Amino acid sequence: MLKQRVITALVLLSLVLPALFSPVSLPFAVLTLIFIAAAGWEWVRLNGGTRLPSIFCGVLLGAACAVALRVGWERSAPHLLWWAAMGVWVLGGSWALKVGPTGWGQLPQGLRWVLGLVGLWLAWLALASARTLGVNFILSIFSLVWVSDIAAYFGGRAFGKRKLAVAISPGKSWEGVWSGMFGVLGLAVMWMLADRMWRLDSPSLFTHLYSRHGMVGLALVCVFLVTMGVVGDLVESLVKRNAGAKDSSGLLPGHGGVLDRVDALLPVFPLALALSSL
Repeated sequence: MLKQRVITALVLLSLVLPALFSPVSLPFAVLTLIFIAAAGWEWVRLNGGTRLPSIFCGVLLGAACAVALRVGWERSAPHLLWWAAMGVWVLGGSWALKVGPTGWGQLPQGLRWVLGLVGLWLAWLALASARTLGVNFILSIFSLVWVSDIAAYFGGRAFGKRKLAVAISPGKSWEGVWSGMFGVLGLAVMWMLADRMWRLDSPSLFTHLYSRHGMVGLALVCVFLVTMGVVGDLVESLVKRNAGAKDSSGLLPGHGGVLDRVDALLPVFPLALALSSL
């Protein structure tokens, strides 16, 4: 299993890194479009879709992303979209976690499909937009989620006592969430120092937020984004639990599916763009 995970990770890195560091943003936008279309296929399958509707919805999602790319929204998307995404994730995510897997399954199937596909489209558009703002900017958002996950894992193992959501994800604890928040605050300070020491292609998210909101505002935004990353992770977990699935698919051998790898990123990217646009 470990060998399979490593091979899959190396293959993904060989695709993602050249696209990410390309002089132009188009290769990254196209590559992530393919991944998000696959995530749309997974989403519909998890929510009761059969083979043909799942494939159709994945293709439809990819086409919607391509249309946004064609009209140039990766560079000039209306900021209202990011705020709409925030409303959906804060209100909808809170409701989903309150009702749990059973309550989620009671929603009309078509509504579940639409909510997921719209959320995936907004996440892709935010990804593509963040890349146009600079490699340093988009990497700082990725790293916020990665460091939060890593710090939460080790903090939860070391100090975890109070469970966060037993019915959805028994392994998560409140202590893990707090560890993730402290880890990201440390990351923000170090990244801002790096921005000052080296001439990078763009300011990071942390420097951008600090210049607009000060240290207190930066800390509050970081804590909020970590929280919403946890919400994204839990929402995907409750959808899988309702479907009786361990992974969103087997597209990434050793890693599960695309949704399993990007769940925490889905709310964080559009919300980061919303808050940095204030």
